[in-house]
Amino acid sequence: MSYPNYSFPKVRFRRNRMHASLRKLSAETQFFPEQVILPVFLTENQATEDLDSLPGVKRWSLQDLPQLLETVLALKIQAIALFPQVPDAKKTLACDEAYRETNLIHRALAIVQREAPNLATICDVALDPYNPFGHDGFVDEHGRILNDETVEALVKQALCLSNAGATIVAPSDMMDGRIGAIRDALEQAGQTEQVILSYAAKYASAFYGPFRDAIGSASALKTDKASYQMNPANSDEALREVAADLQEGADMVMVKPGMLYLDVVHRVKREFGVPTFAYHVSGEFASLKAAARNGWLDYNNCIWELMTSFRRAGADAVLTYAALELSELWHQKNGISWR
Repeated sequence: MSYPNYSFPKVRFRRNRMHASLRKLSAETQFFPEQVILPVFLTENQATEDLDSLPGVKRWSLQDLPQLLETVLALKIQAIALFPQVPDAKKTLACDEAYRETNLIHRALAIVQREAPNLATICDVALDPYNPFGHDGFVDEHGRILNDETVEALVKQALCLSNAGATIVAPSDMMDGRIGAIRDALEQAGQTEQVILSYAAKYASAFYGPFRDAIGSASALKTDKASYQMNPANSDEALREVAADLQEGADMVMVKPGMLYLDVVHRVKREFGVPTFAYHVSGEFASLKAAARNGWLDYNNCIWELMTSFRRAGADAVLTYAALELSELWHQKNGISWR
């Protein structure tokens, strides 16, 4: 069949898409298991518990934690982020449990150091698990979140976590000035090599619900966090937040949420060129799981595409509840047995 009036294209983009090997050779973005961070919820209870609002995710007992660590290492994951579920009886206005040397996080750190000494641990510096109001900072009688008083507590918490062996302390509270105060305190204590990951661009998102269920703060939280977390409408402000935290001594930064804020991830990475992480938050993850359970989406293909989008936007690593599944998928796609 002839097409006398048609000029055939000399440039055909489909040529590089015709075979799987060519698609791999021409891929601009790569994903490896070393680029995911696994969030690990911890419980004081003797038994590990399933989380209804986060399908496939558990609260791990300290007795079962070594079992999880074995899987994490086999899957080549390099870092875990530890989050405690603190019993209501241990929540006080002064948040004393945050600094107790025998608290849940400190005991978990000891287990990780024993069972997986080369695995990086990321520990939140924030008061919401320990606060009876569910807020990241102290609350006064008028319901205001107290910035400077909270920063003093966060410094104390960060020093305790550093002393307990946390690889990375991660202020996630969004109080002004806390990075500089924590860095100064660490320097004065001789802890000059302590890494600080700042949640520098953390938004007052509606997608945190399942996480709050997991740490037990959802029922306590009666007001939103808009007075200290960022307005979802703003991205220029995120650059100012990141610039300030880097100036104050942060080593790496987090954008949270990640999936809905890929533009912010991209801007931060392009502007500053520092290690930039994204948090694939609980509501984003749970939504995908729910759609897959209803047969509306193919979960494996969607989560792989999502991870690729994080990497394409500029994220160096992604904190995601899908970390184990993604790492298993990577091994499967590359024909590598990990068990």
